[in-house]
Amino acid sequence: MLPVKTTSLRPQTWFIALGYGAVLAVAACLLYARHLQEINNPAEAAGGMFAFGQLILYIFIAGLFMIPTVFLVWVMARIEPLYTAYSKLLLGLSLTAPACLGLFVFGKNHVPESVLGFCLYRLAASPFVLVASGVGRFVSRFGRAKKLISCALLVETLTLGIAVALFIRG
Repeated sequence: MLPVKTTSLRPQTWFIALGYGAVLAVAACLLYARHLQEINNPAEAAGGMFAFGQLILYIFIAGLFMIPTVFLVWVMARIEPLYTAYSKLLLGLSLTAPACLGLFVFGKNHVPESVLGFCLYRLAASPFVLVASGVGRFVSRFGRAKKLISCALLVETLTLGIAVALFIRG
């Protein structure tokens, strides 16, 4: 039987950190360019088209940050205690989605506006958490971590489905 060469985690974590640094630099440049555009053309920046462009930019930046995150999850999946802790964190994060949906739908008159704003941002980030859960489930190797991430995936999917159904229903 041929010996299997195991690679050290150190170079992989350095490449992931380099990926995060590159994404951070690109995001900073894009946001700074958008800020300069807002300063140079304040009348243009007040419109809805500008706001939608800014939303698309934020979604693009979040997507860029997902690239090194996928590799980080892939590397973390080799270490059981670390990956189990990650799966618990992901389940806890997923459990905030139904709470935020409930507060957003039923608590409009009883909850401060700042909390409702947080809930709206959390629900808007739900597709990214869903992707992170899906990738985490795909690379999962350990039984407990698989169960926890499957629960997180189920909670996030059901919450997103209910939110879309409520949005369509009006």
